Amino acid sequence: MSICATCRALNLSKNPAQFWIIIIFRGPYAMNCTMFNFTALPPLSLYVHIPWCVRKCPYCDFNSHEARTPIPEAEYINALVADLEQDIPRIWGRTVESIFIGGGTPSLFSAEALERLLSQIRALVPLSPAAEITLEANPGTVETEKFMEFHALGINRLSLGIQSFNDSQLALLGRIHGRDEALAAAEAAQTSGFDNFNLDLMFGLPNQTTDEALADVTMAVQLEPTHISLYQLTIEPNTLFHHQPPSLPEDDTIYSMQLRCQDLLMAHGYTQYEISAYAQPGRQCKHNLNYWRFGDYLGIGAGAHGKITDAKRQCITRIRKHRHPQEYLSKSDRISSETTLKRQEVPLEFMMNTLRLREGFESRLFSERTGLPLSNIEKGLRKAEELNLINWDVTAIQPSAQGYRYLNDLVALFLPD
Repeated sequence: MSICATCRALNLSKNPAQFWIIIIFRGPYAMNCTMFNFTALPPLSLYVHIPWCVRKCPYCDFNSHEARTPIPEAEYINALVADLEQDIPRIWGRTVESIFIGGGTPSLFSAEALERLLSQIRALVPLSPAAEITLEANPGTVETEKFMEFHALGINRLSLGIQSFNDSQLALLGRIHGRDEALAAAEAAQTSGFDNFNLDLMFGLPNQTTDEALADVTMAVQLEPTHISLYQLTIEPNTLFHHQPPSLPEDDTIYSMQLRCQDLLMAHGYTQYEISAYAQPGRQCKHNLNYWRFGDYLGIGAGAHGKITDAKRQCITRIRKHRHPQEYLSKSDRISSETTLKRQEVPLEFMMNTLRLREGFESRLFSERTGLPLSNIEKGLRKAEELNLINWDVTAIQPSAQGYRYLNDLVALFLPD
């Protein structure tokens, strides 16, 4: 295992506004299913990936593809259903607690197509009556009537990719919507019956000032979403911005911008519960919380990922589906790779996820979700405590304020020897 060059280049101690750590696992995965002890299975979620969008944004490194020809809706829904059927033996009898339909721009699909998808999901797997079902939507593809149809299908949460309310910034980001469309999308979400919706915002945009970032957050809270995701713009490989870098604010400016935006959100009742996630009381995203608590999830669709705990075989398996839509549609076996995590890899993966949470995690969760004793991370915990990066007692482990600021440094303490 090694840290990639991108992660080394970040050098978080000199760039406290950047919170991501990127880990690349290299080499084959040996299967050894006798070294874990799972006493219970974690909650299970389902992620559905719809890869098409109207236009690829210059900062986007997600598996999204411009829809230059008509989207093969019916064919893709058929493939998603077949994909799920192929995965069912892995989770036989387990209840799905949440569904997240992401992309791309899933709101490009018709309500009829999504109705067929959700009907098939309900027929194939037990779905919790209280399941959170989220759909991502682009403000440039919004119609109030369409939102009402989505709500009637049982979709009970929307996530709107606003990014900014500043027309100049939206143009630089390559978005297909402007300020007016963003405001109309939030209004449409409310009038369509959604009492739970998220707004995605970005800060640290090209030449952005702190006042401009604060204006975006102020506008967002006035729209009264239940959840706000606030991300720093980062330049990722294989994006247009990587090849043609825009002029971004200085790191110190970005960090100050972040702190002031956080204060503003807190003043309006939005509590930070994860690095980039802020919610009104009781409105945290259940689906994402399951990821961050090292829960299980199936991933169906082009390029989707899954993580499944197998109590019978006593192992954790990661599954990846074929990435390109045409390849995904053309193959009867949608799986492109399947790997079983080694014992020494699991603690780091667990800590990379759970330490993203402000509240950290209950100590017992480590053994429940990894099948390993807490002693596997005791060395890292003691070092982190010594450096004042965590608060640790017999019941819980939580990043300190210092640890949350320098999260990469904290997580690095749990790299395997």
